[in-house]
Amino acid sequence: MTQSVTDVLVADDQAMIRGGLVALLSAEPDLRVTAEADDGRSAVAAVRRRMPDVVLMDIRMPGTDGIVAADEIVRTTHGRTAVIMLTVHDLDEYVYSALRAGVSGFLLKDAPPEELLRAVRTVASGDALLAPSVTRRLLHRFAALEMRDASLELAPLTDRERDVLLQVARGGSNAEIAENLGLAELTVKSHVYHVMQKLNLSSRTQLVILAYETGLVRPGRDLSMPGTALDPEIPVRRASGDSVRDGHSGDRWPA
Repeated sequence: MTQSVTDVLVADDQAMIRGGLVALLSAEPDLRVTAEADDGRSAVAAVRRRMPDVVLMDIRMPGTDGIVAADEIVRTTHGRTAVIMLTVHDLDEYVYSALRAGVSGFLLKDAPPEELLRAVRTVASGDALLAPSVTRRLLHRFAALEMRDASLELAPLTDRERDVLLQVARGGSNAEIAENLGLAELTVKSHVYHVMQKLNLSSRTQLVILAYETGLVRPGRDLSMPGTALDPEIPVRRASGDSVRDGHSGDRWPA
């Protein structure tokens, strides 16, 4: 059986870091670097030409920064290209903005090489991964948010779609949601897709952000599923309507 290969684009304005990432990825038989970029604008252009599976993106670059570029990549590829943010910073404003843009991972640059490789494979398979410090800071931010009225934003959803959104926000995979709601997994997959279409969103990450911002789910409340957002030992899930599998490291963030 032929091994599937994940195409990766590496975007970093520092040539030495970019070269190290390319070398690390290229040494793996199931990973292939198809393009490099030294700023956000070049990264977006390369994604349009190459349509990679994953982009490793520095969050702070000259000109078009990583967050602006990630937002455009997620929107133009409709979530088919997953973006992992790499940064030396774990400040709230970067994390929150990146997740609102629909990124699938957020790792610090001091992460071990094996963790980065695992993250690339994880997001390529439909999951998401965040550094533990990032998840803790993000949950604190949500806990302090003044929730906005969700009635108008969620009005287009059917009752079943709201149920599915709630399960997604609690951290459920398609298989877990199917079991909890007594549905077929393909039916759940279809519901997730339609929810994203109705809410004009491109990723499960963005669905979760909306669920927390509107108060549909709050940190420490309404989290009845095991291993939900406040469990720091369970990895993240993410998919753009695809079935998902567990990752192997990092904190779980319900996406």
